[in-house]
Amino acid sequence: MVHHARHPQGNRQARDLTEIFPTADALEAGRKLFARPCRFVYAAQRLDQLPPPHGPEVALAGRSNVGKSSLLNALTGTRALARASNTPGRTRQLNFFDLDAALTLVDMPGYGYAQAGRDIKQDWQGLMFDYLRGRPTLARVVLLLDARIPLKESDTQVMDLLGKAAVTFMLVLTKIDAVKPAALAAKCAAVEGEIKRRAAAFPRMVATSSESGAGIDVLRAELAALT
Repeated sequence: MVHHARHPQGNRQARDLTEIFPTADALEAGRKLFARPCRFVYAAQRLDQLPPPHGPEVALAGRSNVGKSSLLNALTGTRALARASNTPGRTRQLNFFDLDAALTLVDMPGYGYAQAGRDIKQDWQGLMFDYLRGRPTLARVVLLLDARIPLKESDTQVMDLLGKAAVTFMLVLTKIDAVKPAALAAKCAAVEGEIKRRAAAFPRMVATSSESGAGIDVLRAELAALT
């Protein structure tokens, strides 16, 4: 859910669930956090290659070509922090980006590409699941969904996997600038349906465009709240 109405009474939990987010303070905190320098620091292809846990981590996951690299660049205000591959399904490793020691962003391999080798899929279900289940500093997974296409079985399978790993995940739409309002509303409704029926899903989704910048400030605010 993108927005919620305020409720004048009720306990703290009720107020937290209904409070409109982000506030002006939250937006400013997100702006300040992502104005800090961000750099690539590590790549891991095996569990024993993971860097030592240090501070909160946010992992970005999604189907191949969903726009993870573009979103990382938009979040950090850079053009080439994360480079998009011309070959979908090519990335096989976890890439770690340090945001000025305040937050680590982890770019996970894409999934769901029909021509990807079987070893890539096994990597996602093996190394990736082990990372998700065992990383003590993993604060949240941001699961990206292409606003232009319907939810795929691979998307729901990854949501199942995240639920089994007991990892909180936030659903984030990408490429909303390329979708007409009626189609976007239908996609948002489908995503909110997934949120309601999954215990591990964060209750708010964010709709973004790396091209226009829509929703980037909101996502920054959400991630800044984890630091």
